[in-house]
Amino acid sequence: MPSGDENKNTGAGVIEKRPMPETIYLSRAIRRIDFKRLFFIFLGLFLFFIVYFSPPWGDAVDPLGKHFVLTREGKAALGLFLLAVTWWVFEVAPIAITSVAVGVIQALFLIRTAREAFTDFMDPSIWFIFGSLMIGMVFTKTGLTQRMAYRMLVIVGERTSMIYFGCFLMIATLTLVMAHTAVAATVFPLLMAIYALYEDTEKQTRFGKGLFIGMAFASGAGSVVTLLGSARAPMALGFFREFAGVEISFLRFSCYMAPVGFIMVISIWAFMMIFFHPEKKSIPGLHERAKNLHARLGPMSRNEVLALIVVVLTIAMLGLRSFIPFLKHADNSAIILSATLLFFFFNILSIKDLEEIPWNIVLLFGGAMSMGFCLWQTGADNWLAVKLLPLFWDAHWFAFVMVMTLIVLLTTNFIINVAVIAFSLPIAITVAQYMGVNPGVMLFSFLAAAGMPFMLLIGAAPNAMAYGSGQFTSREFFKVGLPASIVLMILLGIFVRVIWPLMGMPPVF
Repeated sequence: MPSGDENKNTGAGVIEKRPMPETIYLSRAIRRIDFKRLFFIFLGLFLFFIVYFSPPWGDAVDPLGKHFVLTREGKAALGLFLLAVTWWVFEVAPIAITSVAVGVIQALFLIRTAREAFTDFMDPSIWFIFGSLMIGMVFTKTGLTQRMAYRMLVIVGERTSMIYFGCFLMIATLTLVMAHTAVAATVFPLLMAIYALYEDTEKQTRFGKGLFIGMAFASGAGSVVTLLGSARAPMALGFFREFAGVEISFLRFSCYMAPVGFIMVISIWAFMMIFFHPEKKSIPGLHERAKNLHARLGPMSRNEVLALIVVVLTIAMLGLRSFIPFLKHADNSAIILSATLLFFFFNILSIKDLEEIPWNIVLLFGGAMSMGFCLWQTGADNWLAVKLLPLFWDAHWFAFVMVMTLIVLLTTNFIINVAVIAFSLPIAITVAQYMGVNPGVMLFSFLAAAGMPFMLLIGAAPNAMAYGSGQFTSREFFKVGLPASIVLMILLGIFVRVIWPLMGMPPVF
């Protein structure tokens, strides 16, 4: 039987050529190939190999004449970072798989030992992230989040300006104990219900734009306040403990970051009132509906009460750890994991809930942790920092801090913020030590900037979720996000220069 095209008599003396099944299957297989994805897979590999096999790079020399050699391992670490960022940005594979590849490539190419590369995936900071995700899951499963949301609507009433403010404040408050992505996913249906009372069609309105863009912005602003609001903060503190030799407590972190976060929430409310002033002054019937929905929930259940007690006690222990001798030497991760154990002991969570944990996120941060420590332990970060030092040597310390913070703010709109922190923080700390700048200033300003990517939809998951409302375009998001980012930079400049020094964090030594 021929393997090429098959001939068919049409009955009119005309012979029509019809492709054989093998040809059809091959054509369909070719169409199914994602050439764009393959391009970025090979681009990442190309960047790694061209750096890995390149001739030795010159030494970096600091102002004191000290030479920093870029070893084979250090050069390979830089190549690996380029590969990881390419794969993370263009998502050629699930982000967790790229993270695993970070460890695998370190072991295969002898950049670090397998034990070193994969131990970072189980760093205490990663376990802290795991524990914070469990708290968010408990709030959602028990209905505490829904109860808080309905109660907020009852309090703020029916005025659209206050609905703006109440929703943004509620979102920021929830991010004190839940990851901002989980908060955005939880409140999105509620905001859709509110909007349905405002406008019973899918028509775009100024109120709809402000409500959902504000949701995305408030999620980011609130997430910088505590270590529970995002996974980037525990990871950054883990780096900081190793690089700078200083441990930042839960309470100290929030003391410095809470003013920044909540001032930005108020600023976001003002922005939405200016850019997207609601067409209507009120939403009749919203107060009564919220009251009825809250009443339907009934009294707090056993699980809600137990979950609330466990979370409050956990946060209290994390905050008071510096003042209670018994807790002084306890690790933050151990404390938050104790709460996780109690959730299971009290049957608030079950074994099935473990299947709902976003392991993709956990592994993402594990890979970023491994990448950051790889750059540090191979000396690649020191070499690169000293190479960049001449750019800032004659600059004022304030200009250095703000330029580096601006770079973080811009890149976090394009690249996963964990990758930005993993690469930029070690370098910034090294340069800061040469310039006499307090590394803590770099840490806090970087985390504030990385938490608020207001310009592009790909900057954070809440941005993309908000876009799903259909209320605004990416251009509208950018138009309001650009001035909001400028306000953030001005605010951070004031904190770096004035407020944080008054709170006990001098900018220079």
